[in-house]
Amino acid sequence: MKRWISQSWQKISSSSETHFRNSSTSYLYHLLQICCTSKTLKQGKKVHQQILIHGLKSNPYLTTKLVQMYADFDDLVTARHLFDGLPQPNVFAWTSIIFFYSRNGKYEDCLRTYYEMRAQGVKPDRYVFPKVLKACAQLSSLKEGIRIHEDVLRFETVPNSHVSNSLVDMYSKCGDVDNARRVFDELFERDLLSWNSMISGYVCNGFLDSGLELLSSMRLEGFEPDLITWNTIMDGYSQLGLCEEAFKIFCQIAEPNIISWTTLILGYSRSGKHELALLNFREMICRGVVFPDSDMLSCVLSSCRHLGSLKNGREVHGYGIKTISTIGFYDSVGAALLTMYAECRRIQDAKNVFEIMNKGDTVTWNAMILGFVHLGMGDLAVKHFSDMQLRGVKYDHITISTVLPICDLKIGKQIHACIVKICSNLVTLVWNALINMYSKNGCIGDAYSVFSNMGERDVVSWNTMIGGYGIHGNGRAALQLLREMKQSSIAPNSVTFTSVLSACSHSGLVEEGLHLFDSLALDFDFTPTMEQYACIVDLLARVGRLEDAVDFITKMPIDPDGSIWGALLAACRVHQNIDLGRFAAEYLFCLEPENAGNYVTLSNIYARAGRWDDAMRVRKLMESRGLMKPSGYSWIKAENLAIKDLLVT
Repeated sequence: MKRWISQSWQKISSSSETHFRNSSTSYLYHLLQICCTSKTLKQGKKVHQQILIHGLKSNPYLTTKLVQMYADFDDLVTARHLFDGLPQPNVFAWTSIIFFYSRNGKYEDCLRTYYEMRAQGVKPDRYVFPKVLKACAQLSSLKEGIRIHEDVLRFETVPNSHVSNSLVDMYSKCGDVDNARRVFDELFERDLLSWNSMISGYVCNGFLDSGLELLSSMRLEGFEPDLITWNTIMDGYSQLGLCEEAFKIFCQIAEPNIISWTTLILGYSRSGKHELALLNFREMICRGVVFPDSDMLSCVLSSCRHLGSLKNGREVHGYGIKTISTIGFYDSVGAALLTMYAECRRIQDAKNVFEIMNKGDTVTWNAMILGFVHLGMGDLAVKHFSDMQLRGVKYDHITISTVLPICDLKIGKQIHACIVKICSNLVTLVWNALINMYSKNGCIGDAYSVFSNMGERDVVSWNTMIGGYGIHGNGRAALQLLREMKQSSIAPNSVTFTSVLSACSHSGLVEEGLHLFDSLALDFDFTPTMEQYACIVDLLARVGRLEDAVDFITKMPIDPDGSIWGALLAACRVHQNIDLGRFAAEYLFCLEPENAGNYVTLSNIYARAGRWDDAMRVRKLMESRGLMKPSGYSWIKAENLAIKDLLVT
């Protein structure tokens, strides 16, 4: 390369002056192009040196090419210096700077440079538009995207598929599927990228059915799906929890890539099918064709965490540090690994991972704080939050929403004051955590004050406030809040109704609770689930209407589970109803044969009635099933634990 440059230069320098300048410019431009194509910056700098030596530094043609070369090699300082020396940079010079920002994820700078170019009166072309449209898509800036679309219509006289595809992608990622489809329908010629962009737009915005319809249309027009198409459809099924359908698509792919495997495994993990997630991960490793990256390892560790599978988690840990650089592994997978160890109650392992991770990264601290919360070590979680502040690491909404639930009132108020002072625009997640913190610490008035002053509320905001009223036995306030919620733009969900019915139960509002339950289908278009049925059983049983509770259970359109019979059994213990207690217990012994608490509760009902033979019979039944209480373990303590388990259920 070096010799070729030297020979080329000798050839053009031996010609006449006029011919020299014309030929040298052409040759040098050609040489710079070769340097760009072959990725040889060192030789490119030598060409630049020759340009300076022979007095061609003011040649805008060559300077523009130098700007492109240095920008392509990510040397923005030199590229910008040369760019600023151009008296009137043309679209090619501007494009080089815009491309640099786009390629390096500096999307705000990408848009800013575009608008600077437009302010200078430079006309954008079809090469610029896709980059700035990508910036709009990555920033989810629909407003800016529409402005760029207006420029496309103004300057693009001939429709270009690459620009149109970028418009489809931009509108889709900004959530405007209708405009994406309009652009798609106006395309004169559609290629596979066009179809994939529109299908992806539907899938990403939750319109899988529309995506599948478009897939059928695509095939009718003679386009066969490629790997990108199938991965997109798989992702759509996975997002909806339709793992079997996703797997069927996966089986149609001849050579699945890392995205295919990750989509499948992530779909199983999201749907709580963690065993299948691990099974497919093992299958991928055994095939030995595709190897996991950090994203997949994080996903697999999440499944290990949910399963409490320390062995598998350790295997993933070992695999990661063998195949990925230490820094790269812990920077990308460390948070998932730390959380897995914490969930498996391996606190020292979690701390060891924390020590290796980047202490300047907010994600590192969030993972450790969350780990302590999982372990019930609230004091250490708060301590690490304080250490994080002392180190000058900025906390985010994840940090705050993790710490607040385990704070006492004093610390919670301090955090509240601190975050309001630093940031006036708190995300909804933080406001919800504040409502929860105040409610749990007995300050329902302060909780409502936070709720009423929120800028935006989501369904969790309403549910948290309603649940707070339920904890404090204020069922009427919970019912009033449900009425207000119905008039808002937020629709109540299953958790909402469970919280309100529970509040009615704890407040003794029997008729109000029954009326609400009866109105769920008519007023809210909601079909009650097992949770709401359990609330009604608890509502009736708490006030001693045990026969009504049994009658309600027998008329349920779904088979009652352990939570239903458990609520009845607990109430029978309180009201000392032996017959119905035995009736409920018999169902529980079939549904939950390993739950010792049910045997303990029935035995105590018999004992309090002086029926010692029956109490002993239940005790022997426990022994025969291997459920006998350990030596020295209090029957009273066992019963309390059983009740606690029931409340959790």
